[in-house]
Amino acid sequence: MWGGDDRAENSLVSHGVVGAIAAALNMAFMMGWEILWALVLGFALSGVVQAVVTKGEMSRLLPDSRPRAILLASLLGAASSSCSYAAVALARSLFRKGADFIAAMSFQFASTNLVLELGVILWVLMGWQFTLAEFVGGPIMIVLLVLLLRRAMTAARLAEAREQAARGIAGRMEGHAAMDMSLAGGSVLARALSGRGFTAISHFYVMDWASVWVDIVGGLLIAGALAAWVPHSFWTGLFLSHDPVWSKVVGPVIGPAVAVISFVCSIGNVQFAAVLWNGGISFGGVVAFLFADLIVLPIVDIYRRYYGARVAALLFALFYVAMAGAGYIVELLFGALGLVPGNRRVQMLQESVSWNYTTVLNIAALALSAVLVWRFLQTGGPDMLRMMAAKGVPEGGD
Repeated sequence: MWGGDDRAENSLVSHGVVGAIAAALNMAFMMGWEILWALVLGFALSGVVQAVVTKGEMSRLLPDSRPRAILLASLLGAASSSCSYAAVALARSLFRKGADFIAAMSFQFASTNLVLELGVILWVLMGWQFTLAEFVGGPIMIVLLVLLLRRAMTAARLAEAREQAARGIAGRMEGHAAMDMSLAGGSVLARALSGRGFTAISHFYVMDWASVWVDIVGGLLIAGALAAWVPHSFWTGLFLSHDPVWSKVVGPVIGPAVAVISFVCSIGNVQFAAVLWNGGISFGGVVAFLFADLIVLPIVDIYRRYYGARVAALLFALFYVAMAGAGYIVELLFGALGLVPGNRRVQMLQESVSWNYTTVLNIAALALSAVLVWRFLQTGGPDMLRMMAAKGVPEGGD
């Protein structure tokens, strides 16, 4: 009798656990299905941009932290890969080759916050207001960062950072950061439509996917689990969402803190941001969270290896302040203009795959992806991918 009751109770618990896991996985899959076409489109457009924008002269174009150099660094960053690890590695590479440290950091921020694929996914998953906030808040954050770094990075600290960077200690995605298949000569359209241009686009496309798929899958799984398991009351309590004033005060501070411990960076944190928005975090809090992909704990450890422990700690603090500050400014600006969305239920919760515009777009995206992957495989792509995955890349030349 007792044994039978125990078995029945264990069976109920087991079914409850399995059901909870299934709900989280289904939530993650449906979020992935919703943004699949946007991911493919974003990476394809990014591949086109990277193929026609050469990186060869970057370090020479960023000799100081004057407004012109910062603007150029931001534009070059926006034209590069969205992989946070590759952005950090490339910024260190530029610094080692003579670029100004503050300009290199501006490039790093732009390359993860002002890229095309991020804007496309935000638009699809969360709405155009968040895309606009990202591209308005990104430059604001870079300006704040430049002002902070000019005060904090003394000559002694810059020398310390340069000495550590010169040691060439490997981080992650060094090969991806060093890769440059961009074409020079001729018009942008001619370069993009040429055979070499098509090959370069396919290589950038696949390698960008290879560099961020872990973050994307991780973001989907974490977002799915949180959406399925964490009660709404927990989020509303954490974000003080019942108080319209204090929620705006704590949001940009809590947002980056959540990002730091989530271990999800790059565009993988968009899905997590959608869960936080549904849970009641302020608009500025979402923006600050999205900006915080460059202070997740694994990347902070890379800063330590690249620039030394003291500089890494300083960068973490300054980055945090710039991200939260940009979140506050965006909150105030968009609130004054009436651009903060009133709807907190983002469009990511279809119960199952159905025949609609998302399915049609996903089929077209998968066809485009197949063409690009085929070109990648036919033009020595796998060998390039193995080089990209190398732990260290020599940086002695130009």
